[in-house]
Amino acid sequence: MKIGLVGYQGSGKSTLFHWLTGVAPDPAAAHTGQSAMAPIPDARFEPLCQLYHPKKITHAAIELVDTPGLSRTHEGNAARMGMLREAGCLVFVVAAFSNADPMAELRAFDEDLMLADMEILTNRIERVEEQLKKPLPRTEHQQFEHEHATLKLVLTSLESGHPLRESQMTEDQRKVTRAFRLFTEKPRLVVVNTADDESKPERFAALSTPETPMVAVPAGLELELAKMSAEDRAAFVAEMGLVLTDRDQLIRTLLTTSGQTTFFTAGEPEVRTWLMPQGGTALDAAGCIHTDLARGFIRAEVMTVGDLIRLGSEREVKAQHLLRQEPKDYMVQDDDILLIRFSV
Repeated sequence: MKIGLVGYQGSGKSTLFHWLTGVAPDPAAAHTGQSAMAPIPDARFEPLCQLYHPKKITHAAIELVDTPGLSRTHEGNAARMGMLREAGCLVFVVAAFSNADPMAELRAFDEDLMLADMEILTNRIERVEEQLKKPLPRTEHQQFEHEHATLKLVLTSLESGHPLRESQMTEDQRKVTRAFRLFTEKPRLVVVNTADDESKPERFAALSTPETPMVAVPAGLELELAKMSAEDRAAFVAEMGLVLTDRDQLIRTLLTTSGQTTFFTAGEPEVRTWLMPQGGTALDAAGCIHTDLARGFIRAEVMTVGDLIRLGSEREVKAQHLLRQEPKDYMVQDDDILLIRFSV
């Protein structure tokens, strides 16, 4: 899944991208967007490696896309926002320095998203109404009627100021809207880019809601600190009395917000984390590893990282009867280590 970083010009969006991925923004990609991977840190990796001494370790990574900066006059924003349709999750970066009003930027951004979605819905409703005027087979006519009723319902909700992600919809209705990749249906995180000397960053986190979590980050300062050696950074932080942003925790927050999770495979050849949607099954996990494993799936042998580290070996995990045999519909948990048994 792509996670789109979006913000108005000068918000510090590209600085955040640089800090999270370690990849410097490319000026040549300013109008097209730039993509890079951010490895997902995991404190459980090192204890696992101490147990297995693997020849290879591989961290799962999330894909971040630094999209073109939006204009505060809204001119040309429709084209700039086009590539956001491909993103499964949005991270909106708002400025909270040089007298900027981050909440005003957030409101303006919400308005841009709603207007863009309303335009798509209105155009599609008009086309569906044209189809309904034609003589159609009964089944096809009913499908268009269902689509028309759903889209009208969503449009009315948006006109009332309610984004789609907050709407209570049936799965059949979501099947209709999913094809349009509507902005207001996507999960999102707001990153407030604060001044280096911001004294009360917690005031922004206090504005979080379940639908729109919010974190404060002095992105420019964090990027400069990341470029220092560990010794110089520690000395500077101590001298200035700074409280650093936990970059690893922010990446984990992005993972959660985007509706993804990880699971482990572990052995002497490799210790690895894999990315999959939250709520995925053992069969889904097998498919993440290799399509052949999903095709010939027999069962998943499952133990937890916690049990393995606590007991010190797979032998002890088995002796304590903590190695489970799970079917294909088993819902994978974040702490799971999987071994997929399959037939060729």
